Amino acid sequence: MAETQTYQNHTRWYPLVHFVITPILLINLIWAAVCVVMEFEWFRVQYLLLSFGVALLSLAARLQSLKAQDRVIRLEERLRYREVLSPELAKRAGGLRTGQIIALRFASDEELPALVERTLNGDFASTKEIKLAIKNWRGDHLRV
Repeated sequence: MAETQTYQNHTRWYPLVHFVITPILLINLIWAAVCVVMEFEWFRVQYLLLSFGVALLSLAARLQSLKAQDRVIRLEERLRYREVLSPELAKRAGGLRTGQIIALRFASDEELPALVERTLNGDFASTKEIKLAIKNWRGDHLRV
C-alpha cells in the first residue's frame, strides 16, 4: 500500500526522467558546448544544435504529458464538484483557475466546500497556500 500522502511528501519524482534521461541530456549538451569552445568546427556546432534540440524535445514531451494530466485532473474535479458541492457553489467553482483546481484535488470531500469558497473569495495568494490549508489530505498517487 502507498504511503499516506501529505503536503510534505506529495511531490512526485519519475526516476527515469528526473534521474536518468535529464542528467544524460544535460551532460551531453554541456559536453557539446565545451567541444565547440575548445575547438571550433562546424560539425561540432551541428552536434551542439542537435544536442540542444534533443534536450528541448525531452522537455516538450514532459510538459505535454503534464498538461494532459492537468486536463484530466480538471475534468475529474469538476465532476467531483457536482457530487460534493451545492449546485450554486459548483457553478461558481467553474471560475477557478486550473492551478487552483489542481491544488484543491487534495482536499477531502468534507473540507472541499469551505476551501472552494475561500479560494473563490481570494483568501489564498498561491496554490501552495491552498495545499497548506488542507487538513485531511486526499492523496494523488497516480500523477507522474
